[in-house]
Amino acid sequence: MLAGEFQHNIDSKGRVIVPAKFRDELGDTIVITKGLDKCLFVFPKAEWDKLEKELSELSLSKGRKIQRFFYGGMTECEIDKQGRILVPQALRDYSELLKDVVFVGLSKRAELWSKEEWSKQNADFIEDAEDVALQMEELGI
Repeated sequence: MLAGEFQHNIDSKGRVIVPAKFRDELGDTIVITKGLDKCLFVFPKAEWDKLEKELSELSLSKGRKIQRFFYGGMTECEIDKQGRILVPQALRDYSELLKDVVFVGLSKRAELWSKEEWSKQNADFIEDAEDVALQMEELGI
């Protein structure tokens, strides 16, 4: 299971170290694509394949925007011997990844955030704690 929060730096070439705790779970080949709220989604290949199957089965009228969003930014990455991946420039621009980044594990996928944007998200969590509690209650959690 992917869990935890890990801060790293992205170098000038767009390479970032994948947290050691994530590497076994992610495998050698991972898929990165645009995520929600200005983050990147990072999937093990097997999890991406499951999502890709669902995306490909969406009708044109209902699925085209979702398909464009996920497929348009999607790239497969190999983790190198130093434990790094290369994040393409277009994805770095989308998520405003400049130097300080944060990996966040979310069970079957990870998210990659700019440190600044992740800090904003955390501030929102604190402000919206009551809303989160209500959502959990509605979901039976």
